[in-house]
Amino acid sequence: MAVRAVRGAVQLERDEAGHMGEQVRALLTALLERNGLTADDLISVWFTATPDLHSDFPAAAARGLGIVDVPLVCAQELDITGAMPRVVRVLAHIETDRPRAGLAHVYLGAAAALRKDIAQ
Repeated sequence: MAVRAVRGAVQLERDEAGHMGEQVRALLTALLERNGLTADDLISVWFTATPDLHSDFPAAAARGLGIVDVPLVCAQELDITGAMPRVVRVLAHIETDRPRAGLAHVYLGAAAALRKDIAQ
């Protein structure tokens, strides 16, 4: 079993805790489903949020999905002029037999524009 990393992002419509939770849960669910993973396959998960998001911790959404025994970290993205606003990004370290080329990185909605090269 190898250690791999999968990435993803979602752009929020507004900075509201309930909306953030809904969108981050959708992102994590898609990331797990598209890669044939369960919470037991997760080693750790890093979340970042753009500086304009203040309503909640993205990790709270993971806990809401039942991901309770996996280390989660939240951090703030760099405040770059012209960067897409209201974005939550995720980097999940996983255990899997899939090769790197077989992993599905998930960029939902407008966030697909962030990584057109790997967004699915």
